[in-house]
Formats: sequence, structure tokens, C-alpha cells
Amino acid sequence: MRLRDSDLFRFIVFVLIPLIVIVICGFSSGSYYAGLVNLFGINVILVASLNLVNGFSGMFSMGHAAFMAIGAYAAAILTLPANQKLISMPGLPEWLIYMKLPYPVALIIGGILAAIVALLIGFPVLRFKGHYLSVATIGLIVIVRAVLDNEDQLTNGARGVTGLPNYASTWIIFGTAVICLFILYRLIRSSYGRGLIAMRDDYVAAQTIGINLTTKKISAFCISAFMAGVAGGLWGHMQSVISGKFFYIDASFKIVETSIIGGMSSLSGAVVGSLLMTFIPELLAPLETGIEVFGIRLPELYGASNLIMAALLIVIIIFRRQGIMGYSEIITESLFSAKTYSSVLKKSEYKKLCDIVAYKIKVFRSRLKSKGA
Repeated sequence: MRLRDSDLFRFIVFVLIPLIVIVICGFSSGSYYAGLVNLFGINVILVASLNLVNGFSGMFSMGHAAFMAIGAYAAAILTLPANQKLISMPGLPEWLIYMKLPYPVALIIGGILAAIVALLIGFPVLRFKGHYLSVATIGLIVIVRAVLDNEDQLTNGARGVTGLPNYASTWIIFGTAVICLFILYRLIRSSYGRGLIAMRDDYVAAQTIGINLTTKKISAFCISAFMAGVAGGLWGHMQSVISGKFFYIDASFKIVETSIIGGMSSLSGAVVGSLLMTFIPELLAPLETGIEVFGIRLPELYGASNLIMAALLIVIIIFRRQGIMGYSEIITESLFSAKTYSSVLKKSEYKKLCDIVAYKIKVFRSRLKSKGA
């Protein structure tokens, strides 16, 4: 008897508790912890969209930061007031300077622009495989960074853009995250997703059964880029400042690291990986400034959090190469299943959960007795 077999347990753990946390953060949006929760939501979008390419289609892209940058700058240009654009970006066309769109529309346009760039580079770049594709997509990051830092009239150069309105509320971030997860979940469970998985598992066999590999690759790449662009627009308006330095190779490495830790072949892995990579570094941060343990003052350990996270990545690669969640979709299946929500209205589900908990307690007590003996 397992707790995961109870739909009511899934509702409590994967729906009710996260909803309570989101509501609390939504009403205290200015707090530090609310900011961390919002960052977690954005990371979920980034990692889940990357998993579509790296985990489900068999490619290995490292260019997510470039698509983030495109979405962030596009959303900023479309939402900033004209007087601020005249100061920071005087080289923009006049019609674009005086254009101000609603934030959701700006996010979508930013995602579309990122997808268009992915489409343009997709045809030459996706001919590569494995490490060659990774290097090519890293090259895209370098190109985007160079453009952002050198086009002073269009992007304000290396100084970046400041004073972005804080439109990225908790409700918008997690609403977008749930929509993106739902779209990806439905895609993976469709014939399109099965084609991607077939391409990932056996490239030649997929081609022999009639799967158009080029179409699959480019479409997955563009969908992933669109969501990364939307996440970039959310991130920029949450931080209120954007610059090319925020969207460089180290940002892409962190997204890939999160994907590997959670599990590249699982959307639920994107949630677990983002949870760990968002909150564990914050918990380890006091090590860098020095903490007191049992009355003993430990020295300042600069870079300790990075070393610990790197060690965690190495351990996972050695002992669990498929990531923490592996191929499990327990979180997304629970979130998007009608049975999860209908379980609240069924008395049998409450009895089932009580029986499972009672059984677990009984097993735990018996193990304690056997150890005591």
C-alpha cells in the first residue's frame, strides 16, 4: 500500500498545499520569500520547456538563455512608457517608441519573437547532433549577448534597461506556469509526443516508420523557445531590470543543471529540479558569510553553495542518470487529472487514505520493535 496510490493524498500534496503557498505569496508579493516562490515558478517554465527538447526529443540545446533574453527585451520594449524609451532606447522606430501594449500581449509577442529566431537558426543548427548541437546553441547565446551589449540605440547597451514595471505578479507567473505545463503535458501524451519519444529512443527506426524528423525537431525547438521567451518576459518584469549579462552562458548552464537533477525526461522532474535549485542555494547561503554551530563560529566559506550543488549534480549523474524523477509524471498526472479533484467528494478516498496511513504507522512500529530486539 503506497501513499501515491491515493488520489486524495495527491490532491493534498500536489494541489492543495502548493495552492495555499501561492495564495499566501500572492497577498505578500513584496516579501523576500514570495520572490523566491515566484522565481521557482519561472524556473519551472524554463526547465519544462527545455525538457521538451533535451529530454523528449533527444536533442541537447544549451541556448535557452538567448531565448530568455529575446523575450525579456521584447516585453520590456512593449510595456515601457514612451518617455523612458526615448531616454534608454532612442534608436527605436517612432511607432515602437510610442507603442505600449498590455503585459500578457507583450509576453506572447516576446515568445513569438523567440520562436521566430529559433525557426531561423533551426534549419542549419538542428542538422548537428549531440555535443555539436550544444556548441552551436552556445554560439547563439554569444551572438545575442554581443547584439544586446553593442546596440546602444536599441537596447541601451551593456547598461541594460532599468525601471521595468513590476507586472509579473504571483498570479500571472503561476497561471502561466500551469498553462505551459498543461500544454506540454498534452503534447507529450499525444501522437506528436510519441513521435518525439520515438525519435529520441531510435533515430533510424523513427525515420523508417514515417516520422518527419526535421519537422519534429524544428517544431519542438520553436515551442521550447516560445516558452523560454515568455519566461524571460516574466523574469525581467519581476526583477525590474534586464541586461545582457543576466542571459549569458552561466544562466543556460544553470537551467540545464536543473533539468538534469530533476530528470530531463519528465515534466514533473522540471518541478522537482526547480524546487531544489531555487531553494537549496538560499538555504546554503549562510555558509558563505559564516554561521555559528553549537557555539563554534565557522569561517566564511565563499562559493560553498556552488560547490555543494555541483557535488549534488555529480552524485546524481553517477548514481541516477535519469534524474530524481526519472520518467515519472506523478506531479503533472495529479495536477491535470479529474480523479484528483473528484477524490475530495468521495468518502471511500478518505477511508483509503486513513487505511494507508494506519498501515504505514504499523509497519514503522514493527520495524522499531525489531531493531529494539
